Amino acid sequence: MHSKLRTRNPVSRRIKTWFIFLGIILSIILFWSGNKALKLTSTNEYCMSCHIHPTADQSWKMSTHYNNSSGVITGCTECHLPPKGEGYFFAKARTGLKDLYGFYFKDSSKIDWEKKRLLEYAKGIVYENSCLECHQNLFPVTLSVNGGNAHLLYITSKDPVHCLNCHLNVGHYDKNAAAHAHDTTFGITVTSKEPPFSSPAKVERFEDFTEMIPGTRVTFKMVALPGGTFNMGSTGEEPLRDPDEGPVRKVTLSKFWIAEAEVSWDEYMAFFSATSSQGRTGDRESSNKKTDAISGATPPWGAPDQGWGRGTRPAITMSWHAANVYCQWLSQVTGKHYRLPTEAEWEYACRGGTETPYFFEGNPKKMTSDGFLKKIFGPDTSNIASRVVYNLNSPSKTEEPSFVKANPFGLKNMAGNVAEFCSDFYSADFYEADSTGINPQGPAKGPEHVIRGGSFKSDAKDVRSAARDFTKTKAWLVTDPQMPKSKWWYSDCIDVGFRVVCEIDSLTE
Repeated sequence: MHSKLRTRNPVSRRIKTWFIFLGIILSIILFWSGNKALKLTSTNEYCMSCHIHPTADQSWKMSTHYNNSSGVITGCTECHLPPKGEGYFFAKARTGLKDLYGFYFKDSSKIDWEKKRLLEYAKGIVYENSCLECHQNLFPVTLSVNGGNAHLLYITSKDPVHCLNCHLNVGHYDKNAAAHAHDTTFGITVTSKEPPFSSPAKVERFEDFTEMIPGTRVTFKMVALPGGTFNMGSTGEEPLRDPDEGPVRKVTLSKFWIAEAEVSWDEYMAFFSATSSQGRTGDRESSNKKTDAISGATPPWGAPDQGWGRGTRPAITMSWHAANVYCQWLSQVTGKHYRLPTEAEWEYACRGGTETPYFFEGNPKKMTSDGFLKKIFGPDTSNIASRVVYNLNSPSKTEEPSFVKANPFGLKNMAGNVAEFCSDFYSADFYEADSTGINPQGPAKGPEHVIRGGSFKSDAKDVRSAARDFTKTKAWLVTDPQMPKSKWWYSDCIDVGFRVVCEIDSLTE
């Protein structure tokens, strides 16, 4: 028996050796072919073969990542994949499958490419560590003073700041963004052939009226809302609500006027042109001492309208402070008492006498885009699409008031288009703590102010009448490239504006 075992062992060992040898050879081949496939599928040419974005390749070649003085080309995977060793292979597989799916199953003509240019989307497909992998020296000798200050803030800020906040278009050239990067025409208005209004609207009765801004041809409509009592907030049964929306409380309001639509660029530019601090000295004699008494916004960085157009579109990117000063200026030039709405006034106006999640019929659960099944079957847009500018019907930008139907009070864009500043300080539990219910004005103090209504970027659940949000002043200022930081503009806040309220004491006696 022992001799038989001995005669079998050499053969068994040879077979094992061959298997090991073949395994090594196959491993080498697989490693070599896998590495070769990895390199092949990481080339710019291969990436471009799968692109369904109609201008991605051209805009990349026009960008500073391709067309620069150094001649160094930054490739697709260097931005859109993390550095190797930081989840590179997983991200590559995921991105590749996503691109292949789009290439074979999506109609590129139906994709909202403008939305994919937005900062929020770009942050999801460009890796911060990849930026730092190439740009290891954040303080090169060619860096400007403003750039140095911005980079110093970047490395010291406790709030997360993405490189794209200031460098969104370095990888893909955007002619519209480039054209408006330094808008030297901001504040210059075209003179109308018609004579400007010499006086504001005279209001003798509590009814709708059209305000006229003296010295301009700008007008806007104010809607008279009778006082009343309503249930403010949402109950625990309302679908997709947030805890800070309750408990529901009964609120009584005095009558007031509120603007039919958000403050437009035409209206805001009248303020800017009259009060801009550019070239102003506060103590210099002026022929218009009333106007000079209010020093307005400094010129903004870049194009605050994002190149979308001004006119009757809502003014955006100004700070809460700027909106509040606008109301002071408007009060001064019209002789009326204009201000930002309280949160209670805003919700009362938005509801238009209704107590449902929206001022129209609809279930938030059916309208929201959140959830796997909604991505397959799609949400219900039958009622909301004609009444609210939100993420499913907007071209990733603001719209004019005529885009939507008015609510039961005759007000437009109370929900959606742009979120709106309120005068109240924000508190998550104020509804529970406050029980006055008569013309409430929010907490006496706080770090942030309430914003309401959702915007063109919002999901359907966030444009409900009771949905609440608040300013993020510190975060918005961190992403502002102006040095020193401006108290007048939030460069990253492209979906917030405001509308005005006029108090009853503005009646002409």
